Amino acid sequence: MTQTLENPSEVQVPAKSRSERTRSFSVADFPQITGREEEWRFTPVRKLTDLLDDAGTGQSLNLSQDLPAGVTQEVIDLEAARTMGVLEPEDRPAAIAANQAPGVLHYDVPAGAELDKPVIIHADGVDGQTVHGHVVVTVGANAKATIVVEHEGKARYSELVSLLIGEGAEVTFASIQLWEDGSVHLGQHDALVGKDAQFKHIAISLGGDIVRLNSNVRYDGPGGEAELLGLYFADAGQHLEHRTYIDHNTPKATSNVLYKGALQGTDAHSVWIGDVLIRPEALGIDTYELNRNLILTEGARADSVPNLEIETGDIEGAGHASSTGRFDEEHLFYLMSRGIPETVARRLVVRGFFNEVIQQIRVPEIEEVLTEQIEDELSRSMM
Repeated sequence: MTQTLENPSEVQVPAKSRSERTRSFSVADFPQITGREEEWRFTPVRKLTDLLDDAGTGQSLNLSQDLPAGVTQEVIDLEAARTMGVLEPEDRPAAIAANQAPGVLHYDVPAGAELDKPVIIHADGVDGQTVHGHVVVTVGANAKATIVVEHEGKARYSELVSLLIGEGAEVTFASIQLWEDGSVHLGQHDALVGKDAQFKHIAISLGGDIVRLNSNVRYDGPGGEAELLGLYFADAGQHLEHRTYIDHNTPKATSNVLYKGALQGTDAHSVWIGDVLIRPEALGIDTYELNRNLILTEGARADSVPNLEIETGDIEGAGHASSTGRFDEEHLFYLMSRGIPETVARRLVVRGFFNEVIQQIRVPEIEEVLTEQIEDELSRSMM
């Protein structure tokens, strides 16, 4: 389905605006989750009981990190994080993660810094332990930085990631899910994008039994640019769910969302929900969101729901597109007619499908990991 809005004033908004959802650090402000709620209806809630109860374990992921010169890391408490202006959680697991995390990991990139290499953080789960985490990343005005977080091992992990992007800064933040089988990962990533700043968020989900990530953006001044890229490959029994939310609350800002996924095997399930809210004050903004899914075998299911809520007609553009389908038989025929075996041809089509996202990442460290992991997925393909 492709839809481009020519006359935003004619759009029918939902009965309940996205702006009316609860935002709070208090877990008590969020009701217990049953799975009947609109925002949880696709998620296997019954398998998340420990991460939906307000109880901590005191456990942490094992961290190893490579911090370029000038980048600092410290452990602070939740109250200190709140005084920085981090955004409030929008769901119960994120509020629990903020309150139950043993401490808040704060990474800071000072104003004007231009990092010569990415910040690399390896976060490893051990023995399937239940872990809560809260990470705050602050990037000063006019700084340039790339932050990559790789999740591996086995854990049941719930996190809140708060990103504060200073005026004129250029920031890429990547979260890579390479969990072992049996892992669960719930995450809310909130970015506050400063005036004229450029922010790129990359979500890559390949491992784990259940991954559910919410990636949210709000603007702290006009002229901000946000790009949200995602890539996922669901195998039999995996549930990979990604939700994006762009809150256009300032004038002259832009946003672009591109998520692509492939699925193979019985009960492989992916979910993408894309929400964009354009408030009355968001004059002259431009936004577009796109999700495409490639079904490789019988028994796989992809749910894709783009949403636009527009409260002003004075915008540059707003649109969305969503599609789910099988192989392009013409592409296969073209490759096979040139002597390429069918299995190899199908793999080439999948690589080409993902290439649109990979080319936009422009971080060699991520591209190398992606290439290896996708090749591994294809080597175990049921095609």
